[in-house]
Amino acid sequence: MRKVSSREEIVQQRVKVADAKTTMLIKEYRIVMPLTIEEYQIGQLFSVNETSRQETGGGEGVQVVRNEPFEGESLFNGVYTSGQFTHKIYHLKSKVPTFLRAIMPKGSMTVHEQSWNAFPYCKTELTNPDYMKDDFLIRIETMHLSDRGTTKNALGLSKDVLSKTRDVVRINIANEEHLIAADILDNTRPSTFRSVCTGRGPLTGQWQTNCEPVMCAYKVITVKFKWLGLQTVTESYILKQYTRLLCKFNRELFCWMDRWYGLTLAQIRRFEEQAQRALDEVDALERQAARNVRCRKLIR
Repeated sequence: MRKVSSREEIVQQRVKVADAKTTMLIKEYRIVMPLTIEEYQIGQLFSVNETSRQETGGGEGVQVVRNEPFEGESLFNGVYTSGQFTHKIYHLKSKVPTFLRAIMPKGSMTVHEQSWNAFPYCKTELTNPDYMKDDFLIRIETMHLSDRGTTKNALGLSKDVLSKTRDVVRINIANEEHLIAADILDNTRPSTFRSVCTGRGPLTGQWQTNCEPVMCAYKVITVKFKWLGLQTVTESYILKQYTRLLCKFNRELFCWMDRWYGLTLAQIRRFEEQAQRALDEVDALERQAARNVRCRKLIR
């Protein structure tokens, strides 16, 4: 990982090359967490792995295609060049809104996710190469900083985007305003959870102002869904869902602290390998079941 002289110089470089002519929707999320940056990295990887495990099965879920180190990429204007690359395929049929499911053909609800994790910077892109191709893109850029969400332009957005397009959303994981009823569980409620390992929590009152340690995940999400008559409503729907998912995910990350606290990065990678083998086994069983169904139909 190559170092630069100052964070201000990085942001200035990004501002100069940013494309200010985009018509895509852009939101910036700021999520303050009562963790160090190093703790968040472990907690995030653990929680992604756990969420993938829970989401898989019944013909839908997550398929891990690649999960391996990368080098030689130019991320954040060349500031970060190495890290961990993952390629996942999400099968989302039941999770797509009804108004889209009714008109979208087979294959259009399979989303590919490619992610470059060069922590503290991460970039993720979701595409639909089987159907919408260049007309669908969700790009998520994240910077993790040791502050309380006070950095004005953590990801170097252009002046035009800052003044006209960007909408900043501050997520308080102790609140439930962005969630649906099914998301609110007693064992993942930061307002009542207290960590046995660290003594942190519950998160009440002005905890974002007073907690130590503290860090903030800055996420800029750009959405493009180019479909005549559906673009605006779908882009708005996607961003609304991301607001909910980011709140839910980070609530779980905090409340699962006693499960991941003290783990090393090497241990997390071993968990990922075990989870990938389990996912492969589920996928093989489902493919075999589908073949059996086809065979029975032919026999009849």
